[in-house]
Amino acid sequence: MQSRAVYQKTVEKWGLQEVVCEGTAQGNPFTERRITAVFTGKNECVSVDGFYDGDGIYRVRFMPSFEGSYTFRVEGNYGGEAWEGRFEVTPPSAGNHGPVRVANRYHFAYEDGTPYYSVGTTCYVWELQSDERIAETLETLKDSAFNKIRFCIFPKHYDYNLGEPRSYPYEGTPMDSSVLTKENFNEYTGKTEGNHFDLSRFNPEHFHHIERCILKLQELGIEADLIVMHPYDRWGFSCMTREQDALYWNYVLARFAAYRNVWWSLANEYDIFPQKKIEDWEGYARIICEKDPYNHLRSIHNCMPFYDHRRPWITHCSIQRQDLYKSAELVNEWRETYRKPVVLDEIAYEGNIQHGWGNISGEEMLRRFWEAVCRGGYPGHGETYMNEEDVLWWSHGGRLHGESHKRFHLLRQIMEETPGSGLAPYERCSWDEVCAVPETECMQPVKSYYLYYYSFMRPSFREYYFDDTTEYEVKVIDTWEMKVENRGIYHGKFRIELPGKSYMAVQIRKAGGSV
Repeated sequence: MQSRAVYQKTVEKWGLQEVVCEGTAQGNPFTERRITAVFTGKNECVSVDGFYDGDGIYRVRFMPSFEGSYTFRVEGNYGGEAWEGRFEVTPPSAGNHGPVRVANRYHFAYEDGTPYYSVGTTCYVWELQSDERIAETLETLKDSAFNKIRFCIFPKHYDYNLGEPRSYPYEGTPMDSSVLTKENFNEYTGKTEGNHFDLSRFNPEHFHHIERCILKLQELGIEADLIVMHPYDRWGFSCMTREQDALYWNYVLARFAAYRNVWWSLANEYDIFPQKKIEDWEGYARIICEKDPYNHLRSIHNCMPFYDHRRPWITHCSIQRQDLYKSAELVNEWRETYRKPVVLDEIAYEGNIQHGWGNISGEEMLRRFWEAVCRGGYPGHGETYMNEEDVLWWSHGGRLHGESHKRFHLLRQIMEETPGSGLAPYERCSWDEVCAVPETECMQPVKSYYLYYYSFMRPSFREYYFDDTTEYEVKVIDTWEMKVENRGIYHGKFRIELPGKSYMAVQIRKAGGSV
């Protein structure tokens, strides 16, 4: 058949090149047809799968990692011709630092070397709400300190999540949701009765919409941590066959991998899937490693037992706290055990719902954030305040009602003042404090920077001694009131007066630094 291909003649480094081809819509193009392309530049040659996008349209996407001239060749049995083309890759625009990578073992940096300090939040299905609520969520994120958000591709069925989403990932119709109540929703978890979805045919509009949301996040400088699978389901998506899962994984990777701000979370709470085993998750990991040529960050999230984060395909630990009381306090142990960045994606949620994981105070949330950062980890936020509409940030997005998020701007500022790539726990501090030093200086006898955090302790003063001659600039930080007081320059043994209240920090930096 006569066909045509459309693509951009120029694209920026770490931008998205998309080749759009006309093909056949006959049969089932999602399973019977394929389209692939090879993109070749001076410094890389990348082979990628494309996908069927409905109405006889096929797309192949590519993220170039270098500037200069590229050529490509598209082929396959998609019903169109083989195509060749050429385009130029220009320098990245302002704010485009490339994908986030692991840096210095325990930390992150964008591909251009700019440090990345993760301050994340969770909004499981914010993108499957109404246009008005999505716009409200994006406006909230714009004014926040968050630079990462976790959310699902599949819709979610759980407490406060009994409504239908705006769209579904497959063609078909769901069960009649009018039978659902707060009292009987558990009866429908994982059930397929009443649902009529064709699990071999995707709904392209569902994915179009998620792509638009990913791009909106990209414009805000926010990483999209995509939860590819989860167990909170009444449509049957959590109990598909291995073949159906593989079809889904390949489609998701073909559609989303070329966006520079994408992370992969294989699952939320992998351990409570009734029909999945470790070999299933390892199989999905193999698909990611094979089909994502850009090596985006990869994780898997627990409910209770941790996955073995030492597995080589896992780039960083995505952790839900296992203990009612201890969370951030265990970051030292997890760093030592897994030797990878520790991201506490569920540190418990600020709120007042009935579940213990969703009713800590804003003060406790902020304490866990500072404690995690000073132990060399990266904490994540969530909020679950009850309201008349049952619209909770943790799932729906919208507006934030709590107090902790207002105080993350200061913490992120302190994180960004860290010399080098990030902080490491300083083991030689006193037993009643948490102290962090630059990761790159952890083993050096003389350090340029110390960050002390006193948590719920309330000292009225502290004494410090590092050596007799080095001069240090000292700042006292009230993390709750968001006040930073410059106390001047000291050397030798010196005493710093404190207000005798909780949630105080002391920043001590070698005089003459940039901060």
